[in-house]
Amino acid sequence: MSRRLLYLALLSAITATTTPLTGCSEHRSTPAPAAPIIKGIPVLQVKESALPDTLEVVGTVRARTSALVSARIPGTVSVLHVHEGDRVRKGQLLARLESGESAAQATAALAAIDEAKRGLDEAQAQRKLADATFARFKALYDEQALTRQEFETRQTERELARQGVARAEARLRQVQENARAAGTMADYSKIIAPISGIITTKQADLGATVFPGQPLMTIDDEGSYQLELAVPESYATKVHPGSPVQITLDAFPTTISTRVAELVPAADPGSRTFTAKVKLHVAGLRSGMFGRGSIALGGTTKTILVPRRAVFERGALTAVWAVDRDNSIRMHLVKTGKAVRDQVEILSGLLDGDRIAASDSAQFRDGARLEP
Repeated sequence: MSRRLLYLALLSAITATTTPLTGCSEHRSTPAPAAPIIKGIPVLQVKESALPDTLEVVGTVRARTSALVSARIPGTVSVLHVHEGDRVRKGQLLARLESGESAAQATAALAAIDEAKRGLDEAQAQRKLADATFARFKALYDEQALTRQEFETRQTERELARQGVARAEARLRQVQENARAAGTMADYSKIIAPISGIITTKQADLGATVFPGQPLMTIDDEGSYQLELAVPESYATKVHPGSPVQITLDAFPTTISTRVAELVPAADPGSRTFTAKVKLHVAGLRSGMFGRGSIALGGTTKTILVPRRAVFERGALTAVWAVDRDNSIRMHLVKTGKAVRDQVEILSGLLDGDRIAASDSAQFRDGARLEP
């Protein structure tokens, strides 16, 4: 039995070694597809260039002349002639307040004037009588028909009458001033436009109860707008009135070349920024518009600029197509900086002399070759 098993084992081993490996002999490797050739895309050679040092900041458009109209007396808005967006002229009646207290004070002041005038008339009549009496008694005293005491009594009465007239005149002036003040307070019920411009906000509606100091509306002068830029305090010594600045507004397609008109010397303790004001003379501006400013700091920096169309994004990655010596391309990650017109700054990822494709294309993939 053991010999038979040994014979079968040897036979199986010989059969296995002499059987051809048909599976291996029939396998053929598939050649890799040739890299595609893309035509019509220019190749650019990257070069360093001197870029002026600038500070990129953002800001808000505001009117240089703006009036906050507030209530000066308590009352109820009984008349309202304007709404947001209305244009008004200086001195125009905007609204009217109904204030019973102010009207009562004005009426009482007029009554006080009448009473003071009657008191003055009475004091003047008494002085006239005292002067006539003194004249008669003086004549009698000169004839020695009166005692000195009687003469001095009449003289004192005349002086008291004159002082009474002076007090009446002072009282009349006092009530007249009070009436003028009461009239002024009554005039505060009329809300008048202090400047010409456009109503940008309205905080009170018809029938609302208002109190002294409460804002009612805001008027902006349409002829004077400025962009207020927030400058970090670390750049406060580098930005000055007269510094060149390039302004772009989201509402307008053009870039405005101007200069910093004013730099507020005090910093905002909340944002740690200084405010740089730039005058704008553009039709159609409105308060609250968003703007950007590129302020020139006076120096230059060596950097690399490439066309914007050569830079693309893949998800969260920013890259360009780098071109090798044999014109094959590969995706190359870069870090971008600020934009300069139709170019963008490359902070890292490219060196002076590198070659890149001038634009992105849906046909591009790693290994493809450009045919310039």
